[in-house]
Parts: sequence; structure tokens; C-alpha cells
Amino acid sequence: MNKEKYSLTITKAHSDMFKVEITDKYCSYTCVYEPSVEDAIAYASYWFAETEARHEANQTHAKAVMQMNKIDKEAGILTG
Repeated sequence: MNKEKYSLTITKAHSDMFKVEITDKYCSYTCVYEPSVEDAIAYASYWFAETEARHEANQTHAKAVMQMNKIDKEAGILTG
């Protein structure tokens, strides 16, 4: 069974701002401050909608870093 877990927490912060903490199903996390609950929900909706694109970008970045490490080891720049 695939259980997708998302988390959204909106709390009152300083200076009439709302702290918005968001975690998506891939455990990507962000924290922003918004001036209203409506803005907080709008940002969360946008952030959740970008979950798959963000995950794909993170995977591509991780693969690139692994490839760079491999090339560096082959060139003798890295040891181990």
C-alpha cells in the first residue's frame, strides 16, 4: 500500500506574520513566512503542486553529483 504523507503547519509568528512549514511525500521541507492565512494556503498549494518536478530536479542533481565524484576519483582528485 502506498501511503503519501504531506504535512502543513501554519502558526502565528512575529510581526503579524504566519509561519508556514510544509513537508511533501518525499520528505522535502520548506518554511516560509506569509502575511495572511490565505497567502499561506496559496503558497502551500503551489508548493504541493510542484512536488513531482522538485523531486525530479533533486534526483537529477544527485545523479550529477555522483557522476562528478566518479570522474574525480578516476582523475585521482578524490581518494577512497
